[in-house]
Amino acid sequence: MERLQTTELAHYIETFMEEHSVPGLAVALSLHGQTIYAKGFGVRDLDTKEPVTPETVFGIASVTKSFTAAAIMQLVHEGKLSLDDPVNKYLPSFRLTGCDAGKIQIRHLLSHTSGVPPLLRKEELIQFHEHLDYLAHVEFAALGEPGQYFSYANDMFLLLGAIIERVTGRLYRRYMTERLLEPLGMHRSTFSLDEVARLSNVSTPYARRGANQQMTKVAWPTLGNYEVGGGIRSSVEDLLAYGSLYVGGGSDQQQEIVPAKGLAPMWQPVHRLTKDAWYGYALKTTTDYAGVTLVEHGGGQPGVSSNFGFVPEKGLVCVVLSNMENVPIRKVWLAAVNAALGLPLAHKEPDAPLYQIDGEELDKLVGTYACAEGGHLRLFVREGVPVADVAGTEFALRAAASDTLIFTDSELPLRFFFKADRRAWAVLLGMRMLQRVE
Repeated sequence: MERLQTTELAHYIETFMEEHSVPGLAVALSLHGQTIYAKGFGVRDLDTKEPVTPETVFGIASVTKSFTAAAIMQLVHEGKLSLDDPVNKYLPSFRLTGCDAGKIQIRHLLSHTSGVPPLLRKEELIQFHEHLDYLAHVEFAALGEPGQYFSYANDMFLLLGAIIERVTGRLYRRYMTERLLEPLGMHRSTFSLDEVARLSNVSTPYARRGANQQMTKVAWPTLGNYEVGGGIRSSVEDLLAYGSLYVGGGSDQQQEIVPAKGLAPMWQPVHRLTKDAWYGYALKTTTDYAGVTLVEHGGGQPGVSSNFGFVPEKGLVCVVLSNMENVPIRKVWLAAVNAALGLPLAHKEPDAPLYQIDGEELDKLVGTYACAEGGHLRLFVREGVPVADVAGTEFALRAAASDTLIFTDSELPLRFFFKADRRAWAVLLGMRMLQRVE
């Protein structure tokens, strides 16, 4: 491992925060279980000006998903369930209107490949039996057979929490705390907003709201059953302890929680996201990044942008948490990883190829796409150039293939999907599949 470029990294982070109006941010790195960098930047509250530290508590949003997946792998390691088990083996009342629920296995929930699209969120539901009743009656058009397509479906992922409860006989939140958070010494990590209110050194979540995009304090989301995929609040220091589970750098006690080899299936490629990246079980993997493997997961909620991950070959863990929503926090995470690997801070995956798309090919993509969870994209052509309108904001695009357009400012891909119809029927925007709206 090269000498860590701490001065350059700090400058990069400060510039990023200024550019994206981020009030506070924390970064931490560990190598084989030993912290090599942990620093807070900015403030946790704009009014009090209290500084961020490595112990500051932030939301981690969908980084929580890997915790739930790790708990499932723990139960697999203990012989209490199999990833090939159908979901309704543990949840007999599991029914769906849009597809055959009997075909959906635990592995499909972990990899977001159940075939169920993103559904209208019901955050008021706080017991799993209520959610099973909701799923039995909500109408939707299936994306395809289980395993065929990838798309976030938080209402399906949360069923893993119900399975954990059924197998262990313990409340999901209690099991996660007793079998993961507490044994790892994650004493500043919790699902409970009541506990967050009692902790000191907690970040205030911020967002931009209104016509003037005014910086505004926002409340922690209550989430209900969706806490299974997004409910943990934690610190970068605590998340380094969690990361050590994956790279085998923790104490003997940590390895007794679940051996690193028991978690290794989580980052094996299951479904291709882009040319270079795959989704596994609640983790995304870039299989060849400057000769190493990048494993990670990001998260976003009101007042939260997060990214967690590791480089298994190097024993490297990296965490970035912030108290501002909708910022490209992965750029900071990647810069920190680059700093630890001795790469230029701006190093990134190769850009997608440039493709000369013709008018007929573009016409197959043009249209409006949406999902019940709220995702909405309108694709149109202006002066021969494709443009995406996402939630009222326009973005310039370029083509990387006949079925792939790229946001020019972020390199985020839009992958389009075709069936018998000549026009695309769906598009993958980020982690969610949006279907064509007629």
